[in-house]
Amino acid sequence: MLLTIKDLSAWLTIKPSTLYLWAAQGKIPCRKIHGLIRFEREAIMAWLQSFDGKQSGPVPSFTRPSSDDVDRLIEGAKRDAYTAPHGETKPISSLIGKEDLDGAV
Repeated sequence: MLLTIKDLSAWLTIKPSTLYLWAAQGKIPCRKIHGLIRFEREAIMAWLQSFDGKQSGPVPSFTRPSSDDVDRLIEGAKRDAYTAPHGETKPISSLIGKEDLDGAV
C-alpha cells in the first residue's frame, strides 16, 4: 500500500511542505505517479533505519546570554542611536521651516 503526503506527514509528524521539499531534493524515497507523490511503507521504514547509529557529531549546546550582556547591548545601541556626532547638537533638518523671533532662520 502506498502512502500519500498526508499519510506520511501524520505518521512522521512532519509538515507536508517539508515532505514535498525532501521529495523534490531526493532526500526521501518516493515515487511519482502521474504527478502525484507516493511513498512505500517499506522504503520509508528502511530510510528511517538508515539514520540509526549515524551521528554527524555532537549536538551543539545553546548558551543564553546573561541579562548583563543584553543590557550592555541595549545601552550601546541607544548610545549609538541617540548620541549626536561630535560637534553637532541638532540635525540640520530640524531647523528647516523654523523661524526665530527676528524672522531669521
